[in-house]
Amino acid sequence: MKPLVLILALAAAPAAADGAHDFTFDALEGGTLDLSDFAGQTLVVANTASFCAFTPQYEALQALHESDPNVTVIGLPTDDFGGQEYDSADEVAEFCDVNFGITFPMSDIVTTRGPQAHPFFAWARAEGGARALPRWNFHKWVITPEGDLAAALPSSAVPDGPQMQAAIAAAR
Repeated sequence: MKPLVLILALAAAPAAADGAHDFTFDALEGGTLDLSDFAGQTLVVANTASFCAFTPQYEALQALHESDPNVTVIGLPTDDFGGQEYDSADEVAEFCDVNFGITFPMSDIVTTRGPQAHPFFAWARAEGGARALPRWNFHKWVITPEGDLAAALPSSAVPDGPQMQAAIAAAR
């Protein structure tokens, strides 16, 4: 009987992701945000928050998104760090539009850690180790055009700074 239980447990377990392009999110303004839609582009994925000391990075993330047609920024709003995000996707969308003119794709509010964390974060940790897990808002992941993790950068790495630019160049 035990082998049958093991087989059933294995059958129910989700398949491991081969790369970032295997992940989807609920989109901020409805529908689905499918990272496979961005295959062939370098992605800069950032967990964001509206009321954080790093929130002004939205401006540089938008400029990065607009500056190169081969780089796409993806925002993942989260309320995991200090309660610094709105309670609803509509509020996040309005804040980003009114204050920063954000046009890059964003997910609905996600969980980044613990048992309810979106699977993207477990994949990032598996690929990049503990340094790939966000310790605060505006942690960034640079994804190659093939969907591999090229870099995981802390909140202090500004989108228009040399650390980010080097990571993007290396990911191409």
